[in-house]
Amino acid sequence: MAATDRLNQTSDILSQSMKKTDSSMSVVTAENPYKVSVVGSGNWGTTIAKVVAENTKEKPELFQERVDMWVFEEQIDGTPLAQIINTKHQNVKYLPNIDLPDNLVANPDLIATTKDADVIVFNVPHQFLGRIVAQMKGQIKPTARAVSCLKGFEVGPKGVQLLSDYVTQELGIECGALSGANLAPEVAKEHWSETTVAYHIPDDFKGDGKDIDHRVLKQLFHRPYFHVNVIDDVAGISIAGALKNVVALGCGFVTGLGWGNNAAAAIQRVGLGEIIKFGRMFFPESKVETYYQESAGVADLITTCSGGRNVRVATEMAKTGKSGEQVEKDILNGQSAQGLVTCKEVHQWLESSGNTEDFPLFEAVYQITYENVPMKELPSMIEELDIDSTSKCVLSYKMGL
Repeated sequence: MAATDRLNQTSDILSQSMKKTDSSMSVVTAENPYKVSVVGSGNWGTTIAKVVAENTKEKPELFQERVDMWVFEEQIDGTPLAQIINTKHQNVKYLPNIDLPDNLVANPDLIATTKDADVIVFNVPHQFLGRIVAQMKGQIKPTARAVSCLKGFEVGPKGVQLLSDYVTQELGIECGALSGANLAPEVAKEHWSETTVAYHIPDDFKGDGKDIDHRVLKQLFHRPYFHVNVIDDVAGISIAGALKNVVALGCGFVTGLGWGNNAAAAIQRVGLGEIIKFGRMFFPESKVETYYQESAGVADLITTCSGGRNVRVATEMAKTGKSGEQVEKDILNGQSAQGLVTCKEVHQWLESSGNTEDFPLFEAVYQITYENVPMKELPSMIEELDIDSTSKCVLSYKMGL
């Protein structure tokens, strides 16, 4: 079979799959269409808001058409960013040259954006989540549900905590997570990709057509160019989504040093092992298969280590000798490299729990980023990784031990 024929055959299979998926989802309706709001308007926040607004406009039997997106107000050449988004229907600072649906409304008032929402999608740099949630307490519907697109952890007196759990604890609403091999510019340009949504149906679930479930979430996020798989392993996809950014910093270091693809592949291999070990050690409810079967697992790790913000920042750190904080300011146009924050949070938790030696790559990334350890020392810092313990972790899971 010629290459062209194989490509055409693959295209036909994908098209049939999309049609079947759309058909299977069309039966879902709601007694009262759900109001959806998005908290965050950066590069990824605006992209997800675009996806959501396209779906709410097409599915009036399930969603209210208008989607409000909270915008941290800033001036662009003397004009408020929210005003520009609502008139030009583009986020000219964080997602330029991408047309946004006219039913997506930018709102600089956080409470006005979220007070009537049935579904709240959080998509901000995770270090800002605490202050945002604090403002929302007592100001949203107690029956609301949420999905976190954030990457990171909450580290405090209670230990390391998933951000979805933090939202549930602070706001009293069930919160799932979305994560996957999703570089925002590619999704925004409607290049085909996939993602994973995880959501646990809560004990107070009100029933089909009355509350948010897996089918509703698939309707909300799935597009012909953005395929969604909905599972219940919130912990697994949250851990993978946070820690892949730390691994990406390591990949960026070796890339910036000019060590090539072999070195980057070695970092990813070690990193995947540490991600699985971290999940099994601190979140035993997470499922090992999530890390290798879902877009939120190894696929996201590969994508992030190939071209995401974190690898770009780390590469520039290696080339220039500048700090991560300075490089972030220089090249990210106001956006964040979440790995810089997450590697510090992970170090703090591992240090307090006495487990730094169990995660040499995570610790090495922290030491290079914040303690001025030379990047060239990275191979020697991770060469004693206990592969056997990671293998035993996976094996014991499969055997049900």
